[in-house]
Amino acid sequence: MLLIPDAAWWLTGAGIVHGIIVVITAFAIGHNRRPTTAVAWLLAIGTLPYIGLGLFFLFGSNRLPRRRRRKQAQFDAILARTTEEFENESGLSPIPERFAPVSRLARALTAIPPLPGNRIRIRTNYNSIVLAMADEIDRAEHYAHLLFYAFAEDEVTTPVFDAIDRAVARGVTVRVLFDQVGSIRYRGYNKMKRRLVASGCEWHSLYSIVPWHGGWQRVDLRNHRKLLVVDGKVGWMGSQNLIERGYHRMPNRDGERLLWKDLMVRLEGPMAIGMDAVFRSDWYVETGEIVEDGVDPTSTEFALALEEAAAHDRSFDCQLVPSGPGYEHENNLRLFVQLLYEASERVVIASPYFAPDDSMLYAMTTAAQRGVKIDLHVSELGDQFFTQRAQQSYYEVLLRAGVRIWLYQRPYILHAKHITVDNEVTLVGSSNMDMRSFTLNAETMLIVYGPEFAERMNVVERRYRSKSRELTLDEWLARPWWKVAIDSFCRLTSVVQ
Repeated sequence: MLLIPDAAWWLTGAGIVHGIIVVITAFAIGHNRRPTTAVAWLLAIGTLPYIGLGLFFLFGSNRLPRRRRRKQAQFDAILARTTEEFENESGLSPIPERFAPVSRLARALTAIPPLPGNRIRIRTNYNSIVLAMADEIDRAEHYAHLLFYAFAEDEVTTPVFDAIDRAVARGVTVRVLFDQVGSIRYRGYNKMKRRLVASGCEWHSLYSIVPWHGGWQRVDLRNHRKLLVVDGKVGWMGSQNLIERGYHRMPNRDGERLLWKDLMVRLEGPMAIGMDAVFRSDWYVETGEIVEDGVDPTSTEFALALEEAAAHDRSFDCQLVPSGPGYEHENNLRLFVQLLYEASERVVIASPYFAPDDSMLYAMTTAAQRGVKIDLHVSELGDQFFTQRAQQSYYEVLLRAGVRIWLYQRPYILHAKHITVDNEVTLVGSSNMDMRSFTLNAETMLIVYGPEFAERMNVVERRYRSKSRELTLDEWLARPWWKVAIDSFCRLTSVVQ
């Protein structure tokens, strides 16, 4: 008979604890958090309090540990002082009046000003890009800085590792950063690290999941950047990782082997120093070491180089926009939304993972409804189940608003990430248009002002369309109900940040 009261007391106690957990989280969880995200967490904690609470402690905050945030702020202050000195000495690039608010926003978020005199070449051939980056390292005289989300040694990337060996042997300083989780999941990870040690270069993995390496942080925060900088004069950036084109994957059930389609830009000119500053910031946050061997942007040498570059034909006005959990604001999201509201004629977007928040979705559909022609380039076949289904859940509202959706044909993954607005301004880099890239990943985007570069991007976009098919609303509405249900369920996972 005593078992029943004991069981009742146990259930009563569990219910009280459950209620306390729900009440406390209801008041605490909404602080500086999107309502949709807060509601998703409350639903998880209310339904499964102990499991939900444990998941919240693991994934509930996208902020870096305090020590890392402090280092990021310190480096940003150094960068702000340097660029202010340079602005006073040399002035800034003139930005088209219509897009001056975009430039001011980017400067306010990152402390990096627009600079003229940048020569840019667009590259889209995957294996040729790897070989070109190896050649770039071979031309290094003082230092080479490499930062990649996925960093692997394989049959395609070996030339880069060979170039690192040669650079170190001739006295060039080579520093390498790679994301730990982004790289460890590919074959040969330990072999790759041994190769770096043997070369004599300096290297570190970023965003370790081990708490005693940099402090406790959310385990799925990632550094998603892709950068190569040589001597502060030449920079490469974009969407391509340093790994073979198929990411070491086996063919799927249909016998298809997925292949990535990427875009990188090679840049000569002052903005290469901006790329170098992003690398040095990540290096400082990870190691506590401020690298001193770069180009001083307040020096006479740099001013002369800037004048020479600006006088060169076909140079561009550029501005760099780093973003990530080390920054207070979601820099990339704010710029995307600003550009969509500035658009008056046409917007072209390419993103392999497209799962926007409400602000970007409203900006995009509002632009389409007021007559802006919007083309969205995505992959027909995704490489991540939940992400692809969450992305598909947005197609109906986009199509109804008048957005044209182009599906890049399988087995290719269109991995390029860029947006062009009104044939006047372009953003290109590493950031997807999803909540992960907006809040959890460290990313880098390059703003290029002017119609000439936009026309070059139009050539790339026309190639996309030649290898894509357009998705129609009738086709999309004809899908079976169970596919719609799966997409809708996966959409919920995109807001639990």
